[in-house]
Amino acid sequence: MQPGNITSSYLARYRHLTDGAGAQDSALPVTGAQRRFLLARRLDPAGRPTLVPLFFAFPAGSVDPDRLRAAAGRLAALHPALRARQLVLRGVPLQVPGAPAGHVERVRPRPGETARDALLRTLSEWSADGPPLRFFLATEATDATDAAGTAGGGDRDLLALVLDHAACDEQSLGLITAGLTDAYRDGLGPRDVPADAAADGLAAYRDAVHLQLAAEERASHPDALAYWAQRLSGIRGNSPATTDVSPNSGTGTALRRIPIGSDGGRATAFPVLLDACAAAARTVHGPGSVPVLGYPWGGRPPAAAPVLGCFLNTVAHPADAGDPAGRAAAWWDDLDRADTPFDEVVHAARRAGAPWSGRLGGLLTFEDLGRRPPLRLGGATGHETHVDGRPVQAPFAVSVSYGTDLLVRMAWDRSAVPDHRAEEAFDRLTGALGPRTAPPAVHPAPAG
Repeated sequence: MQPGNITSSYLARYRHLTDGAGAQDSALPVTGAQRRFLLARRLDPAGRPTLVPLFFAFPAGSVDPDRLRAAAGRLAALHPALRARQLVLRGVPLQVPGAPAGHVERVRPRPGETARDALLRTLSEWSADGPPLRFFLATEATDATDAAGTAGGGDRDLLALVLDHAACDEQSLGLITAGLTDAYRDGLGPRDVPADAAADGLAAYRDAVHLQLAAEERASHPDALAYWAQRLSGIRGNSPATTDVSPNSGTGTALRRIPIGSDGGRATAFPVLLDACAAAARTVHGPGSVPVLGYPWGGRPPAAAPVLGCFLNTVAHPADAGDPAGRAAAWWDDLDRADTPFDEVVHAARRAGAPWSGRLGGLLTFEDLGRRPPLRLGGATGHETHVDGRPVQAPFAVSVSYGTDLLVRMAWDRSAVPDHRAEEAFDRLTGALGPRTAPPAVHPAPAG
């Protein structure tokens, strides 16, 4: 154990708290990623967590809310992360698994709202009290068109599958869609989970969390912290200039589909995406800037079971210009230290004098859709769609989905980034990834 690092200090305080009289026997520690999401929730003026929503279109009336509620409850009975309550007790973050519950809510638009508006409003009102996995269902009118430009062919139900990010990562999404499909098909609920299966799931989750924390503790050794301090020493201009921003508030978005080459992956290799996103970040933040991008990386510790939960880390990437070969070599060096928790990296950089608060200048997420089975509820398979307009956690965020093609989406905070500069950055990003199949679909938020 390395004395003085954040993970070691957290574990010492956690053990002191849970070994004492009156401690909750069922309490578990939180991973480094969960610790970061809990801190973000506490810093949010409304106390809102970071959410991960997926939106699916189904034929109107095809989703049985009661059957879906039971299936969600079964998933929560099998996976402790979906029934855990995140809390801070005497300054120590904890998670406490409780009784499994399914949450399915019918959302009805208010006057002047579309179904998509109503879903976004409901997400903005998310309460920290309740299960980490929730479903919201709204009926969309026949003339609606989704963010990818697909027109509706009749009334349909939009189903929002929404998770507190502290309970899930990309690997978890596939476990959830597969588990829901099976439980819904078989009409199963939480009472159909045998007690020994639930106990085994809790033991596997507890083991995975402790293995993750052990890996994070090992990755917080002085050499790793010195590496990150040096790596981030050149940060400058991590906040975009706001002199020419739009007077309109809200979120602007752009989307483009890029064909995948015959090799099946060369144009989608993650270093290529990261480099292209870094170029976009320099466009957003201005000439001469070196902002910090964040991207999720990681998975379950090697000895852990493939449990559902949050085991990723946010890796910091200085978006500097220069020699492409040098940037690629630096990224490989970063991966050797990618387990160092984000808060450890921030503290190391600040102790070394880097002018960085820990705020990210941009975000990049990448999902391989081949790892996520489709969501099938009864006789209908959900068509994934995109609902734009949610607030972004940085001046801009890029999400890339790798399926039959490369779907590149960018969202930006219009109070921080002018539309013309965001669109220029998006062109630069997609131009670095491959040929364009169509003009980008740009959707700035309405005024107000």
